[in-house]
Amino acid sequence: MAEHWDVVVVGAGTAGCPLAARLADAGRRVLLLEAGAHHPDPAAAPAELRDAATLRAAVSGHPANWDLPGLLPGGREVRVPRGRVSGGSSAVNAAYFVRPTPADAAGWAAAGNDLWAWERLLPALCRLESDREYGGRPGHGADGPVPVTRPTGGPPLAGAFAAAAEELGLPAEPDKNAGAPPGYGPLPRNVVDGVRISTAAAYLAPRRGHPGLTVRGGVRVLRVLVSRGRAVGVRTTAGDVRADEVVLSAGAVGSAHLLLLSGIGPPDRLRTAGVDVLVAAPGVGEECSDHPLVYLPFRPRAGTTAPTGGSPLAGVLHASSAGAEVPGDLEVLPWLAPFAQVMTGHTAPEGEVVEVGVALQRTAGRGRLVLAEDPDGPPVVAYGHLVEEVDRRRMREGVRLAAELLRTRALAALGEPGPVPAEDAALDVWIRDRLTTAVHLSGTARMGPESDPGAVVDQELRVRGVEGLRVADTSVLPRVPSRGPAATAVLIGERAAELVTG
Repeated sequence: MAEHWDVVVVGAGTAGCPLAARLADAGRRVLLLEAGAHHPDPAAAPAELRDAATLRAAVSGHPANWDLPGLLPGGREVRVPRGRVSGGSSAVNAAYFVRPTPADAAGWAAAGNDLWAWERLLPALCRLESDREYGGRPGHGADGPVPVTRPTGGPPLAGAFAAAAEELGLPAEPDKNAGAPPGYGPLPRNVVDGVRISTAAAYLAPRRGHPGLTVRGGVRVLRVLVSRGRAVGVRTTAGDVRADEVVLSAGAVGSAHLLLLSGIGPPDRLRTAGVDVLVAAPGVGEECSDHPLVYLPFRPRAGTTAPTGGSPLAGVLHASSAGAEVPGDLEVLPWLAPFAQVMTGHTAPEGEVVEVGVALQRTAGRGRLVLAEDPDGPPVVAYGHLVEEVDRRRMREGVRLAAELLRTRALAALGEPGPVPAEDAALDVWIRDRLTTAVHLSGTARMGPESDPGAVVDQELRVRGVEGLRVADTSVLPRVPSRGPAATAVLIGERAAELVTG
């Protein structure tokens, strides 16, 4: 691997695939490195990467899952699935593909990043999608690489959730990607005929044989090589790679970890870990954000759930808590099949409960990413979920809204909800015991102006203190978007390619 490249992109994930593809289209010689396997032909990829009805590749121990450690407040450990395969997490996730909202973009711009204002992002959002229902409408794309579809029909439970939202007087939101007021509507997914379309399938497969794009799987990057203040390449398990420019696109965990291993981060923490300080960057790994998540059980009647192989998702509700900072800061996502079926692909036993996820989409609490005792081992994500009273209050509102939904006539006819405590104190304990994370980490190397001491990159995604080095994934977001971040990660890859090529 002694070749010299125009750009080396580290991580063939949700953002890295579109970034590398667009750079190659622009005439750059690009090397895209992926620690996991690369499947050049999507049709030959393992079935669990293609089957959008299951999350089999996200289980612990699967080779396509990094299976990282996370810590919740109080010290309880959770496992954090992240894609370790070309396509990254877009190859193993639930294929939820909802755009960030205009309010998200307004917040990023207000933090000193006017290049990320909504009007700057909308062309890229249109360019990346092929929306099967709304592609012909303004503000949408009809011929982009990522197909966007919305489920129709489905099992009786799907229609019952829609009817329950209407019964409570909640507004309909037929197009979750239109920036409309929040409500209940069908969930956009990057799925065609039951097949999950990862960014590897959408961006890399059509460019097989492209003279400007080389993809190598099974190559783990160990650190960035820096000479005289400039990134000159990367050190990998297969040798050194030289490049005019390096872009870290290894995800909100992987990119921050590589910065730290390269000596770019909070000096005291680097010294404690035995890493030589190259650039003092106090914001690396600090003040990151994610979506706290709890599940409410619902025991459905026989014949009402999604059959094996059927879509486990149909609709999603967004609602606003009292005094919400942004509209739609509460998300209620009903699963239409038991997790025993979703995680294995096998029919669940009769009477198995389904789960209704409740997530807080905008939080005051922050977390941090910390190096393990062995810095080369996986870092630990220490979440700040529900440590702030305002977050606990909003999560209580979300849980109560979901519980009310499950008690409607529409859903009572199809099953029975589990009990939820009425009093605040008891409900807080109930939530704490069930708390997990939505695995939507963002902000581990956030962008911002030079006046922001915690900003690691500028709004063109250039790492401060090292020329020729950028970060392009959800690491750079000042805060987690108020929707699942998969579509945002693709957007970052597209936007980063524009910024790199000027």
